[in-house]
Amino acid sequence: MKLKVSLFLFLAVWSAGCVDIPDFGDTPVIYFNGITQDIQIDTVSGREQKTEVVTVTLDFEDGDGDLGASSDDVQKPEFTSAYEKVPGWGVPANYELVTMVQNKDSSWSERIMEGDSFKFFPLLKPDGKPGPIKGKLDLKIPFRYLGSAVPTKVRFKVRIIDRAFHISNQLEIKPEDAVTVPVYL
Repeated sequence: MKLKVSLFLFLAVWSAGCVDIPDFGDTPVIYFNGITQDIQIDTVSGREQKTEVVTVTLDFEDGDGDLGASSDDVQKPEFTSAYEKVPGWGVPANYELVTMVQNKDSSWSERIMEGDSFKFFPLLKPDGKPGPIKGKLDLKIPFRYLGSAVPTKVRFKVRIIDRAFHISNQLEIKPEDAVTVPVYL
């Protein structure tokens, strides 16, 4: 019996030592996972309001897990303005979304759309304990069908920043993954 218990303890300790803890750097890294779009219809105002919602899905890795912001954080001007002051960042947000619009001559122009200048994704590790984290992040971008909006091909550039102000790589959606949405030109 002692041999079985000893063998069990030995195997338990040995197998626990085989668990690999990821060795990610403290600067977040993002990878393109996919892009989808769907139409949402809102009738709250009594009129039908169509919105094209594009979802850019990213895979991410971060060594210390300090990604995201709570809803309380986002309400504090000192919290959001701290992001705006980071050299090389400049927006009061924890992700930067640059919309690339295809011009009539097939070239692309870039801009941060008005509604995309203040964007925060939620805390991805709510327990607050430091440690590596990886997963998927969905960034939703709405485009409303109003008045003079014209169907236009768009794609995006995305970066994220962690709570210690480490800026990720910039991910650029390839032209073959562009989507057509209503845009005011």
